[in-house]
This record gives sequence, C-alpha cells and structure tokens, in this order.
Amino acid sequence: MAIEQYTESLTLREMKCTIGENSFGYVFPQGDCESLDKIENLLKKMGGKPKECSLSDYSVTGSGKAKPEYVITFNDATSTIIVVECKKSVKFHQSEDCSKPKDYAVDGVLFYTKHLKEEYNVIAVAVSGTKKNEIKASTFYWQKGADSFQELKKIQDLILEPKNYIELINGKKIKKSYSLDEIRETAIIMHEALREIKVTESHKPIFIAGILIALNDDDFCKSYQSLTSYKLVMQNIQAAIENVLAESDIRNERISYIKQVFKTLQDNTKFQEIPLGHKNSITWYIEQLEMKIKPMMNYADSTLDALGVFYHEFIKYSGGDGSGLGIVLTPQHLTEFMCDLAGVNKNSKVVDICCGSASFLVTAMSRMFKSANPEEVERIRKEGLYGVEFDDGLYTLAIANMIIRKDGKSNIYKGDCFNEKITQELKKKNINIGLINPPYSQGDKEELEFTEHLLDILTPGGTGVVVVPMSCAIGTKFKTTRERLFKHHTLKAVFSMPDDIFYPVGTTVCVMVWEAHTPHDSTQETFFGYYKNDGFVKRKKLGRIDAFSKWTEIEKKWVTLYRNRDIEDGLTARKSVTWEDEWLCEAYMKTDYSTLTVDDFQQTINNFLAYKVKCGAAYES
Repeated sequence: MAIEQYTESLTLREMKCTIGENSFGYVFPQGDCESLDKIENLLKKMGGKPKECSLSDYSVTGSGKAKPEYVITFNDATSTIIVVECKKSVKFHQSEDCSKPKDYAVDGVLFYTKHLKEEYNVIAVAVSGTKKNEIKASTFYWQKGADSFQELKKIQDLILEPKNYIELINGKKIKKSYSLDEIRETAIIMHEALREIKVTESHKPIFIAGILIALNDDDFCKSYQSLTSYKLVMQNIQAAIENVLAESDIRNERISYIKQVFKTLQDNTKFQEIPLGHKNSITWYIEQLEMKIKPMMNYADSTLDALGVFYHEFIKYSGGDGSGLGIVLTPQHLTEFMCDLAGVNKNSKVVDICCGSASFLVTAMSRMFKSANPEEVERIRKEGLYGVEFDDGLYTLAIANMIIRKDGKSNIYKGDCFNEKITQELKKKNINIGLINPPYSQGDKEELEFTEHLLDILTPGGTGVVVVPMSCAIGTKFKTTRERLFKHHTLKAVFSMPDDIFYPVGTTVCVMVWEAHTPHDSTQETFFGYYKNDGFVKRKKLGRIDAFSKWTEIEKKWVTLYRNRDIEDGLTARKSVTWEDEWLCEAYMKTDYSTLTVDDFQQTINNFLAYKVKCGAAYES
C-alpha cells in the first residue's frame, strides 16, 4: 500500500541528499527548524495548513506549527531556501485554483511559500506519487516580498539536486551527476514516443542531436517555452541550429541536411497534434534533453560520453542492438586506458578517424584540460581535437557532443576517412596521437587497414592506439596489411583485454600501441600484457560495472608496467616479433603458478569433462 513516506524518500533520493547536514547546506524535516529563528517564527505564525484558503488570502492560518516535508537551506546562498511538500497520490497534486492547502501538494507548498517569502527567496517543490516513472512534480519560485510567483515549467515532473535549483533560477547551466539508469530510462521513453508518431529510424538521432545543438543557443533556451505553435518551435530549432553551427567550421551542406530533417518532421501531423507543453510534445523533448541529458555533458572536465551512452541505449530499442548501424560504444574505462597509453596531454593533437559519437575525443579533451591554463584550453578547443565520421546520425551526434563542450571549431569531418581530401586536410594539422575503435567486419576495409591509415596521418614518431579484434593479432589473417604495417611503423605494445569488455557484444579484443613512420625493428622487443581482469563485474540491467571500485588501481598498475616495461609472470612479457608472428601475450608469458588454487584445477577438470560429454566422447572413470 502506497504511503506518503515513500514519496518523501523518493524525493530525497532524486535530490541526492539526506536529512541533516549536506555539502551544500542543511535539510530540515517536518518543519524542525528551531535552530533558525526566522524560519521557525514564520512556521509558527502561519500554523498548520488550513482546509480552504485562497492564495491571495494571508489572513487565514492554521493551528499549531507548519510542518512542510523538508526545508532546505544553503551555505553560500543564505537568502534562498527550498520548501518541499509531498502527497502519496498524483490525484492530490494540485486543485483547480490552488485553494486547498491541506489536501493538495501544490496548494500546500504555495501556502507555505507565500508566508516564507516575507523573509526569503523561496523555491517551492511539490511532489506527488510513489513510483519514479509516475510521479508529478511542480516547482515554483517566489522572490522575497514579491506579489506573485513564477512556475518553473521547464522542470515539470523533474526533481533536481538542491544546488541545481539555485543554478536554474540564476540562469546558469545545471550540472547533473552521471546516471546510467536515468540515461536508459530517458532513452526508452523517447524512443517509444518517437516510434508512436512514426519518426523514421534515420531521423531519430538527427532529431536528438539537433535539439542538443539548438540548446546551445541562449536565445532559444530562454524563448522556446513561450512559443505558441508547433510550427514556430520547429522553425526556431532550425534557426538556433544555424546560429550555433555558423560559428564552427561545419560546411553549409551539412547544416542544411540537419535543418532539412526538422523541416520533414515539421510536416508530421501526429507530432503537430500533441499540444505544446504536454508529454511527448516537441517542447517536452526539448525540456527532457535540456534537464536530463545536457546537464551530464555541460562540463568539459567530465570524461564521460553521456550523449554517446544515451544514443547507444536509444538505438538498442529500434528493433535491434544497433550493430547494423555500426554502433559499438567503446566502454568509458577503455577510452581512459587508451588515452593514458597514448600519453595524451595539453600539448597533444588528437584524431579519431572513425569517431562515432566522439567518446575518444571527449576523454582526450578532459585529459588535455587537466594541466592547461585558460589560454591553452582555448587552443586545445580550436586545434587540438579532430574526428571523421561517415554515418549521418553519428556525425551529428559527434558535432553536438563537441559543440556542447565548447570545443570552438568542431573539427569533425563528414565522410569516408579514406577520402583523399580529408586525409590531406588531416595531414596538414600535425597530429601526433590517434585513437580509434574501427568498424568491425563492415565494408571492404579490414580493421588493420584503418590502423594503417591512422598511422599514415600522424606525424613521424606519433602514437596510434587502437582497439581491434584478437584475430588481427594472431597472424593467420590480414598478412599483407601486417607486412605493410611493419615495413613503415613500429608495434610498441599489445594488450589482451577482458573477453567480455564489450558486453553484451561478444567481440574479444586487444589494444595495440604503434609508433608512426618508424619501421619495425624485429630485433627490438615488443611489450605484451595479459590484461584480462579489469575489476568489472556484470550486473543485471547495468551491464559491466566497476562495482567494487577496483579500476583506478588496476589501470594504474597496467600503465606503470607498460611504461617501465616490467615483466610480471602471468601478466606481462617482452618478445621480439616479426609481422608473421603472433602478437599476443598468451604466446610468450610465463604462467604464475603461485596463484593457482585447487578450485582452478577442479574447474579445468569440469570444463574438460563437459567438453567430452558435449562431443559425445566416452571416457573411463
């Protein structure tokens, strides 16, 4: 049976705070504000919520002391407070004229607020319901001493972290902590809504990325909610996209393509029929992306590719796993590891010639910013990051990802990375680091040909780090390409990665580190790592996660072993190899028998017996 305490707990959980002291300030439950005289006196003055009372009537008060669910104060914004009122049922969210404070959440929180605004700027939050995906939430802002309040419609049915309410009323960007659950939930809801109104699969990613680009236009952000028709909103999105992209080096035909998708959607009669402000309307999509996804992307110091993850989850619900569209999202911790292997820093110039949603570039940007001063940050944004993407949807996502992070020019080229014009353009940029996860088993190019092309683009002595299927390293395939690679470039290291690192995709991969334009000397040793345990575990609905926070230490050890070229039995090896040899640690490392247990022996026996039974072979006990 639903009870109001569920709503209260849900509200705190969504706000990511606890009763009592928090980093931002203090959460007082049930009007327990004795330590704050001004609030305490106002709560006593207004008394408990009356059954009936119009918003304009200040003479009606209740008996006893007012007890809102929560009063939230701030350490660095002492003139502003948040007051929260909860109801267990959405039926009692708001009355017709907000005149029933005792029974309705909105009516009650506004009753408290109209008295509290005598001394404070008040952010009023009303929450109803006990299930996250069914709650109703309304937020209002009533400035100190003002006659009227403002409803913050942009965050209808959303609950923010307390500091984000302050940022919102001050017109600043809000920052939202990364939440895979929220990304997935938003992706599913949006995908289903777009499917119902018959938006094509090819238009969906452009639609999402186009809105995120438009949200970078300040005028659009401030005005879209006041627009009075569907047609006006769509026209304003197109104008905002043009304004934002006009400041970049993106070619006019690409801008026209993105705008054309929105012109097509403008004629979608099902979309037009949904009233503005209602769920699944065009303004609802804008609000959801502005308040749920964009805040995870707003800060360039975040290495997380929230947009890439969102898009990956979004595509999964398009009748398949997205593999037909070439979408294999590189795990976040793998992009971090590869950036560290490459030694990315503020002086680097980085390229990804099959950049997808730009996850490598996002991670590299974060690494480059770490030790950079403001002037260097601007240089990095303008000329430190380059990408190439062939797919229309992924290209639009990539430029959205970079523009949102204020990269300055969005040096993402649309087209085939093997195109001679694009290749020559990139060669002029003096790029010294390449990071790629090439398409697997698609088209007429093999993975090592992407690797070869990347290395050709880099400056002499540049570093290319690639993640490719294990078959590229075994030696029985791609012999011609392998020979060419060794003729022109040096294989510095190869790391065998966890078998399920791309879970749920079943590709087993290795990471290769190459030095560009230095022929491989087969008398010199290549470093090999058997890096099969990254500390991640599988969790239902979450996939592979760092549940026990092991990754940081594991990655530090992996990189240190590589930098020092240390040999550790069962983990690393060094070996001189030719293009014909196997390029995997498994072929050269010594087994560390000290780590073996009886359970390991038993498991091997069990696996052997299972194999014999499966093959129908008889054996004697």
